[in-house]
Amino acid sequence: MIRRLTTDDAQELAWLLASNREILAPFQPDWSEDFWTVDGQYERIRMAEHLYGIVHDGLAGTISLSNLVRGPFQSASVGYWVAEAWQGRGLATRAVGAVVDLAFGELELHRLEAATLVDNVASQRVLEKNRFTRIGVAPRYLHISGAWRDHLLFQRTVED
Repeated sequence: MIRRLTTDDAQELAWLLASNREILAPFQPDWSEDFWTVDGQYERIRMAEHLYGIVHDGLAGTISLSNLVRGPFQSASVGYWVAEAWQGRGLATRAVGAVVDLAFGELELHRLEAATLVDNVASQRVLEKNRFTRIGVAPRYLHISGAWRDHLLFQRTVED
């Protein structure tokens, strides 16, 4: 379902991103042009500690843990997307479940956070199916499609 990406995945990931660029645009930050290239994805994979491929007959999307903080916080942020051809089949829901298991198991985290655009109901359902709780609205949270956009924040702790 999910596996850690390696630099060998850069070409396939760049192709998947480029072929889904139009449908991702309303939901993704304003990435530089280099982001969409094989070199950009190679560097991204090389630098990322917790970037995973969502696998279903090849790469179907990605899921990541970022902003991982240790010490008394033991927390990380979850981000994910699934290619248009694979949407609506439960892949994101299963991938989030798998990364929750990884985070609260092997990584020994206490809390995960995720943010969705306020109108991204499909992504909110993915989080709710994985027992994330809505904790509020973050005004002007991320710069997406040329504007600072409000997001709903969700969290799940190991006790949930």
